Amino acid sequence: MKKVLFVCHGNVCRSAMAEAIFRQLINKNNLSDKLEVASAATSTEEIGNPPHPSVQSILNQNHLDYSNMYARQIEATDFKKYDYIIGMDKENIQNLLHWAPKDDLQKIHLFLDVSDNKAGKEIPDPWYTGEFKQTFKAINEMIPEWIKYILNN
Repeated sequence: MKKVLFVCHGNVCRSAMAEAIFRQLINKNNLSDKLEVASAATSTEEIGNPPHPSVQSILNQNHLDYSNMYARQIEATDFKKYDYIIGMDKENIQNLLHWAPKDDLQKIHLFLDVSDNKAGKEIPDPWYTGEFKQTFKAINEMIPEWIKYILNN
């Protein structure tokens, strides 16, 4: 089983969206014996909070389950537990690379790097941009690419 961890600053917007979308596709495609997903934050600001209200609204509109999803900060054990640790922006990646043991650096990926024409680009934080629907659309488009990539590697 391959384990995937999505990471953003607070774990209430981007990584929460990614986890909910990924989980739905795992269930829909009967992949729960092959893939496991979770999400985490690089900061401590939102620990224990559910997804942002605007994220909840979008997830509800798209029939995505976020029950039992609460923000948590990434922990040292996550670097051993997860096979793929996927950050939403370069600041997330810098933090992850700084905290990760040297043996686990290859597990860290920028979210859009799975796409040839979007590699190196970031998913903007809707907490600051207010563009929750645009962020959801961008993440939703890429999750199937991540599933394909992970299953083939």
